[in-house]
Amino acid sequence: MSHSRKHALIVGASRGLGLGLAETFLRRGWQVTATRRGAAPGLERLAAEGVRVETVDIDDDASVAALRERTRHERFDLVFVVAGVLIEADKPLNAVSRAVHAQVYLTNAVSPILFADAFAETLAPGGTLAFMSSALGSVGLNTEGGWENYRASKAALNINARSFAARHATRDFGVLLLHPGWVATDMGGEGADLDVATSAAGLADVIEARAGRTDLAFLDHRGETLPW
Repeated sequence: MSHSRKHALIVGASRGLGLGLAETFLRRGWQVTATRRGAAPGLERLAAEGVRVETVDIDDDASVAALRERTRHERFDLVFVVAGVLIEADKPLNAVSRAVHAQVYLTNAVSPILFADAFAETLAPGGTLAFMSSALGSVGLNTEGGWENYRASKAALNINARSFAARHATRDFGVLLLHPGWVATDMGGEGADLDVATSAAGLADVIEARAGRTDLAFLDHRGETLPW
């Protein structure tokens, strides 16, 4: 595993897995640029240790363009779009308003791809573009239902990422859709199987092990392939 001074851009690092990933890559010797949308005390702590903190809202084109301009001279070995929302996921599809469906779809399935398009040219050859997906986004694994709007948004992210990869067929970087496991975060809840540090370490292992590859894969935090 290489501990050279590679550069990671972690998008959505205010808390939870994004913050955990920023800290994990920092501890592994990476240069880390991490983004927040608003106040992020945990990220400010990492800033004191050398993490560069930027502000961006992936749902705002002007905000993304401004970040792209501020990082125009940067090259990243990893761009990891972690940002996402969980809104009324415990309700069936027909009990959620159209406005909520639209917001969840926009933030979880569309905005990450638009961000990737804006930042594709910043990826170093052999680098990795990663999206935080979920096993809940697997159509093949959905045998019990539940979490309907969230499942749909992650399934849409997966198919949109495959379309992105097809559009960038001559790219010199890999594209990963990553399932972090069931993690004890504000989103995952207290009964989850994994803590943030364990999941983040697993995801970082997967990313580092696949450095230099240019294929597309849907994997979990252990590197195991998930069905689409």
